[in-house]
Amino acid sequence: MPTYPEAERLDLVDDYRGRPVPDPYRWLEAADDPRTQAWRAAQDALMADERAAWQSRDAFADRIEALMGSGSVSPPYDRGDWAFFTRRNPGQQFPVLYVRLGDGEPRALFDPIAIDPNGLTTLDSWQPSKEGDRVAVQYSIGGDEESILAVIDTASGERLEDGIDRCRYAPVAWLPGGQQFYYVRRIAPELLPEAEQQFHRRVYLHTVGTDAESTDVLIFGAGMTKTNYYGVEVSRNGRWLQVSASEGTEPRNDLWMADLESSSVESPAFRLIQGDVDAQTGVHVGRNNLMYVSTDLDAPRGRLLVATPEELFSHEWRELLPEDPEAVLEGYAILDGPHLMRPVLLVAWTRHVVSELTVHDLETGELLRRVDLPGAGTVAGPLEQPNGGPVAWFIYTDHTTVPTVYTFDERTGEVALWEAPPGSVDVPSVHSQQVTYTSVDGTSVRMFVISPTTAPDRPRPTILYGYGGFGIPLSPAYSASILSWVEAGGVWAVANLRGGGEEGEEWHRAGMLGNKQNVFDDFHAAAQWLIDNGWTTSEQLAINGGSNGGLLVGAAMTQRPDLMNAVICAAPLLDMVRYTMSELGPTWTVEYGDPEIPEQLDWLLGYSPYHRVVEGTDYPATMFVSFDSDTRTDPMHARKMCAAVQHATSSERPIVFRGESEVGHGARSLNRSVEEAADALAFAARWTGME
Repeated sequence: MPTYPEAERLDLVDDYRGRPVPDPYRWLEAADDPRTQAWRAAQDALMADERAAWQSRDAFADRIEALMGSGSVSPPYDRGDWAFFTRRNPGQQFPVLYVRLGDGEPRALFDPIAIDPNGLTTLDSWQPSKEGDRVAVQYSIGGDEESILAVIDTASGERLEDGIDRCRYAPVAWLPGGQQFYYVRRIAPELLPEAEQQFHRRVYLHTVGTDAESTDVLIFGAGMTKTNYYGVEVSRNGRWLQVSASEGTEPRNDLWMADLESSSVESPAFRLIQGDVDAQTGVHVGRNNLMYVSTDLDAPRGRLLVATPEELFSHEWRELLPEDPEAVLEGYAILDGPHLMRPVLLVAWTRHVVSELTVHDLETGELLRRVDLPGAGTVAGPLEQPNGGPVAWFIYTDHTTVPTVYTFDERTGEVALWEAPPGSVDVPSVHSQQVTYTSVDGTSVRMFVISPTTAPDRPRPTILYGYGGFGIPLSPAYSASILSWVEAGGVWAVANLRGGGEEGEEWHRAGMLGNKQNVFDDFHAAAQWLIDNGWTTSEQLAINGGSNGGLLVGAAMTQRPDLMNAVICAAPLLDMVRYTMSELGPTWTVEYGDPEIPEQLDWLLGYSPYHRVVEGTDYPATMFVSFDSDTRTDPMHARKMCAAVQHATSSERPIVFRGESEVGHGARSLNRSVEEAADALAFAARWTGME
């Protein structure tokens, strides 16, 4: 058995309304505690020893880098005479924001590496003004995702202002003229208790070139729930202001609209469209001045309705696209103009996770035809341009196709390549298939199996990946890690668990709050199906997940340690009693439950991985991965769980901790991405017998 770094076990037991909850590694929550720093240094040494035993790590790193060598490109976003897009050329660390005037040459507007050669600055989001003469960009430093807002003059590239902070997850909505925009910002930290400084967002009106602290106008959010997130949007014609509010990450929202023709931009007269309703709803103002309402109200897979402005407020909505009993409504674009006999809707759906595009009459919703796509994959979009026209853009990807931009032209009914990523990639030949298996309670669950052969020829080293939370679907997508693993002879499986959005909102809710155990049951059943059908064995199976997926694999290794031989648990939540104590945790109680409520504490303790570690258990080889600048899932989860499992395991297989500094939960440089992925595959290869 490996010799693990010393970690003091405290005799600490909290009383949660009569429930004793032990927490022996509480001290590891403090990253700056000298004991934590000493523990971390010892774990780094242990990780170096584990890494030295890998035989395939460099080969994986080279192949992953090559398979990521295509770079990336986005569709064009036209504003006035300007077109904005992002591109990452082969070898570049980050995508660069470009602008092009008419048919002129592209010019870089925001290049993260040019700004910071150390690779610590990331472009979080960007929003051009309606005329395209200015663009608001949001960027972060060191992976903290805190989003600093700047405004750039498009023609000159000059920064007109910079340094507006506290803009994490902040939408920007420009008013016509490019002088003002609405945006979301947290109130100043000195006005709040320390524990609430990540919350209390507000919607403000900002005038470019003025001091945000002293002159911004508060528009919305005062006196509302502290964990609210806000969306804000101004219609193409500048008349309608839309604000939505959701408590944390809950799958429902309240919605208001204001007519800026009959009220001032500084004091919009908001009218409630939807309030205290268990549904997610949004409004798009068409160029025909009709209101298109997308909602899952009484339709968990989504539907589209339409109304005049007057009908919108009186809820006299006409159903245009009814709910499909098997497909989830994902998005739509309105195609119009003098070259068409009639305007149409181009609609994106996912049917059991695979994308479809259909064309419908804009007036009646009648299905006119189905659009042939490049394959059985995933569509992002479609995207219409503000001034309309017969063409829409979308991105297509699948397990062997890099994300590529296509157009659909209603004049011809054809899909055409618009732009592929700038680099070429030698993609290996692999087989991808969708299978269906049965979970513990009889629910049918789908899973993608990507493999070297169409059918199992022998049990192979296999990685099972899952997420199962927040209504996020795992749809087919290009992955250098998947292709590298399968090319090396392994199998990769992606399970579409309850808790995700693969089958609509009911599927999500079947795996949240008190139903969370369904997610883990679905995952266990996926592993068992792979074993029973000859794809792998428990000795050759690794499980892999990050963030909410880290919680998933943490629960799986404590509930069914016999099912797998290796675990990669990245950026996880693992102490589900104290997850609300740090960073964004309080915004997730609507997904997981609140430990301050006795019934919900029972749910959480029922699966909380940290509290289910049992001494003397033969745990799988496990690599906990954490990022020091992660402001979403606090690294303390991985530290505490690692110490607990190292203490408890009876296995000869190692429990190791891979920590990384100056990187956070989300975007990172190409080099950092390659290093992390190569370590994960090499660890899995060693402990599934691939080496």
